[in-house]
Amino acid sequence: MAGSSVQILGTGQLLELSRRLRAASGTTVQRNLSRRIRRAAEPLHGELRSTMQGMPIRSPGRSPGGRGGPSPTRRPLRATLAAAIKISVRTSSSPGARVYVDKGMLPHDLKFMPEAMNDAPGGRLRHPVFRNRRRWANQFVTPLWWDKAVRSHTPRMTAEVTRVLDDVRRQLD
Repeated sequence: MAGSSVQILGTGQLLELSRRLRAASGTTVQRNLSRRIRRAAEPLHGELRSTMQGMPIRSPGRSPGGRGGPSPTRRPLRATLAAAIKISVRTSSSPGARVYVDKGMLPHDLKFMPEAMNDAPGGRLRHPVFRNRRRWANQFVTPLWWDKAVRSHTPRMTAEVTRVLDDVRRQLD
């Protein structure tokens, strides 16, 4: 993933506005700013989560020989990964909104799975079968799912954050 998180930043404008908010100590204005910046990022957050949950993961099928069986984990992969996509909004030191994968919410063996699924060349994920490094499997996913969603939402988010900053600046003047 290109950076594995998305940040809405107008750093110069947001930093200057953040200083003025602290000086004015308007908690209502600060809460309003946070809420509106979060709202600007929520459509991207929702699209990333729904894309992950609905992403088809295809496999070429099993080889003959009767091997296979149920998964030893019973963990729903796509739902687990989608639940780890979060939004963070800050109005203090480095203000802005960030949409990211919270790796702390993922099981140890899935920490890098969202990046691997996004960056898979040709959409191909090659992995050992149940950690057996002598047997490998191929699965196919939609590559660049994160990057495509970010590209489609960036102009709208930038325009929305600019509008929010202008509104708050007018309130402070």
